Amino acid sequence: MFGLLITLTAVVAYSWYITRQIQGLRQLQTDLADRNRKDSLQLLRIQNDLNSVGLAMRDMLDGEQPYPLTAWSAQFDRLKLDLNDALTREEQVAPLARTSDQREFLGNAFDQFWSAVGQMFALARDGRDADARTQIRVSLQARQAALSTAVARLLVENNEIEEQTAQRVAGIYDAVQRQVYWFLTATLVAIVLTSAYLIRSNRRLFAALAALSEQRHELAQKMIATRESTLRHLSRELHDEFGQTLTAIGSMLERARKHLPEDSPVRGELRETAEIAQTMLTQVRSLSQTLHPAVLEQAGLEGTIAWYLSTVERQLGIPVAYEREGGPVTLDGATGIHIYRVLQEALSNITRHSGASQAWVRLRSRGNALQVDVEDNGKGFDPGAPPRGLGIVGMRERAELVGGTIEFLRPGGRGTLVRLTVPLHHD
Repeated sequence: MFGLLITLTAVVAYSWYITRQIQGLRQLQTDLADRNRKDSLQLLRIQNDLNSVGLAMRDMLDGEQPYPLTAWSAQFDRLKLDLNDALTREEQVAPLARTSDQREFLGNAFDQFWSAVGQMFALARDGRDADARTQIRVSLQARQAALSTAVARLLVENNEIEEQTAQRVAGIYDAVQRQVYWFLTATLVAIVLTSAYLIRSNRRLFAALAALSEQRHELAQKMIATRESTLRHLSRELHDEFGQTLTAIGSMLERARKHLPEDSPVRGELRETAEIAQTMLTQVRSLSQTLHPAVLEQAGLEGTIAWYLSTVERQLGIPVAYEREGGPVTLDGATGIHIYRVLQEALSNITRHSGASQAWVRLRSRGNALQVDVEDNGKGFDPGAPPRGLGIVGMRERAELVGGTIEFLRPGGRGTLVRLTVPLHHD
């Protein structure tokens, strides 16, 4: 978030800077370049009218002209109107750098010129053509030349202003270009620093998660090992202590019954008590096998599964079909007990949650792997949902302990299939 904030701030600041520069360029172009161009056009118009005035005065001084001097009065009036209009427009678009003295000088010079022109035409109308021509040569031509020079000087100044404006525009473009490079550099640096920080933070986070996962895995293994040790101890205690005690009680009751007369009513009571002791002994041994199947060490995994399914089918209340494919396998006791516990938990879940009417257990040995499938036709569950109990977590931990994998599937969109795959290590 901090890196994103830096990047957004830089983008906003740079956008504001570019906007200001573009506004400055637009204002510079409007106030200087366009205004100067329009002013130069009016000055060229004035210069052209002054040249026309100069040509007219040259013709007026030509003695071979058959026309009187007053004949040029209409032409001068037209040129005066055009010059006055050009001067008015030029004052409106004159560059801001031009001083008020320069503007007044040009206006005063034209006023004096037209005043002299009026005096010249007044002499001509009085019939004093020689004096009028003398005024043209002495005064009007000099004033016209001075005005042309002043207008030419203003045009030169406009050209200089245009060059200065072009330089300022180029300078602004260069500054903007440099700022673009600086902005890109700063943005890349910010991205690199932010990325480096994120990478470092993610590495630390993943390392912490890996450490926590390893600790959880170790804790789960210790809990499972402790549970198995406790169940083994309880199983042995039930089998050895309680089993032997109940066996001794049964033997003692049988001996006592034999010492009594045949017609003694106590014989029947002793027989019933012995039967109760035998039933309890059977239940204790069944509970002992459930807690820790000693048959696993004697008959192996396949025999233990066959024995367990024959007893658990009555508890489930539903038929359990058992299928065996492949050759025999040899497993160590630890791997066998973990597979057996996964089978127990899967069948227990069918009893408690599935609502199934049929279950299947399949044991397949294929190549270097042993596959155990527990399937039912119940309502099933979402395999992608997080587990809500410790049973599924325990099954996954046991699968990891034997180096295998466990899957929770929904074949055909109905029921649940628990598939445990365990690698086999052949000597």
